[in-house]
Amino acid sequence: MARITLIAERIDADEEPLDAYSRAVVEVAERLAPAVAAVEVLRGGRLRGSGSAVAIAPDGFLLTSAHVVAGGDRVRATFSDGRVLTAEIRGRDPLSDLAVLRTHDGELAAAELGDASRLRVGQLVVAIGNPHGLGGSVTAGVVSALGRSLPTRAGATTRVVDDVIQTDAALNPGNSGGALADVRGRVVGINTAVAGVGLGLAVPVNAVTRGIVSALMRDGRVRRAYLGIAGGPRPLPPRVARELGAAEGVEIVEVIDGSPAATAGLRAGDIVVTIDGEHVARPKDIQRKMLADAIGRRVRVKVVREAALVTVDAVARELET
Repeated sequence: MARITLIAERIDADEEPLDAYSRAVVEVAERLAPAVAAVEVLRGGRLRGSGSAVAIAPDGFLLTSAHVVAGGDRVRATFSDGRVLTAEIRGRDPLSDLAVLRTHDGELAAAELGDASRLRVGQLVVAIGNPHGLGGSVTAGVVSALGRSLPTRAGATTRVVDDVIQTDAALNPGNSGGALADVRGRVVGINTAVAGVGLGLAVPVNAVTRGIVSALMRDGRVRRAYLGIAGGPRPLPPRVARELGAAEGVEIVEVIDGSPAATAGLRAGDIVVTIDGEHVARPKDIQRKMLADAIGRRVRVKVVREAALVTVDAVARELET
């Protein structure tokens, strides 16, 4: 009898982690599924594509991927309660691969937005979307990597989405625009790409993307400043590194003709170390400085040029996409 009891206790102990895992996924699915819609993208009444979207405000705003609604003029959103609502495309931002939809057909069960900057590798995440047209599908996995980069393009402009979340939660065509959530059901990412078997990517929900979403909701577009340089990280000369207390800067490899950088006299080979007094070590650090409030404003750029520190003033212009 003691042996049987011991075996039973061992079985219970072995099953408990599975029960806890299942319970977490079920709770997220029940909480979040009403906020996730399967979307059909229409133009002139014809179907152009499909994907997923997440309700983010009760008064009719939904968040999805920009590439999902590309080429459409309106969207038909189907929710888990059977409602089918028509939504307009309020705004698209291909450079972040985010878009906002707006419906006026009724109150939505809005999801809670989380903060991807608090995620840790190995953390459980749940994806809800519309893969292959199968609405309300739920998959689960872990955050397999953080800080990935996703190249995007709008016309002739290219940009990199930073801090992209990599997950092994199964994603398939149609999941794009759907929710990636933490165990509390908070949306920490918008699923955007299937990079391979067991390799999905999601645009993070963080301070930067919240600003983008707010601009799309308010104005229908995102305004950005630009200097007109391209480059990559480069170690600083030892003397400059000691003086600045920093190891790297951004080496300019190209200056766009006629750009603010060209007008200001920045050159290929310069290593950008600060912008408006703040250290930059990666191209994304420069991107983060090029917000709407920088348009038309003098931007003070400090560079290393021939082992000397040089300060250049450039007037940032609005990025046309």
